[in-house]
Amino acid sequence: MDSNLENQKDGVIINEIQQPLLENESIIPSKPPKTPAQKAIRKTFKISAHLANLLPTGSVLTFQILSPIFTHQGHCRTFTSQVTTLALLAFCCFLCFLLSFTDSFRDPRGKVRYGLATSQGLWVIDGLVRMEAEEAAKYKVKVIDFFHAFMSILVFVAVALFDKNVVKCFYPTPSEEAKELLVAVPIVVGVVCSLLFVTFPTKRHGIGFPLSRH
Repeated sequence: MDSNLENQKDGVIINEIQQPLLENESIIPSKPPKTPAQKAIRKTFKISAHLANLLPTGSVLTFQILSPIFTHQGHCRTFTSQVTTLALLAFCCFLCFLLSFTDSFRDPRGKVRYGLATSQGLWVIDGLVRMEAEEAAKYKVKVIDFFHAFMSILVFVAVALFDKNVVKCFYPTPSEEAKELLVAVPIVVGVVCSLLFVTFPTKRHGIGFPLSRH
């Protein structure tokens, strides 16, 4: 009898121990499904990051750092704030345009040197290094350089439209149609420009772009 009672007590204790464990397993919450708004925001960040890869690093970093400051986190309460924000956008567009005409090469020591492409050839920024006339002539400005420069401006505008601070600064309360346009237009511009960049690639490796191995 005593042994039976002890076995029953042991069984009750084991059940009491196992039951909370099973209850805890059932309490573990599952990952909540994402709302359409969260999915749209995540997709927007992915697209914005992809478009930023097509631009010079310097222009993107300048915009990302100064945008919250110039727009006061999207609250442009004065006309001056809007003007300074427009000036920032214009400066970044000009930077994208200008950097599209820069190129790089390696000097005899293997050090990377940068220059600006002109109609005569490559104007080396570092005046201590000189290129031979025949070699510099290979870096002359071409029509495709202007094409890439204008495409860079369009891509930057698309990136700026994805920035909430900029949008709130100029359009604090957009309508539903405006919201759809602010999402659709940058995506279309980004997709078209990406295809054009791939279809008509450039051989330049300027400031803010990946370097060439040669």
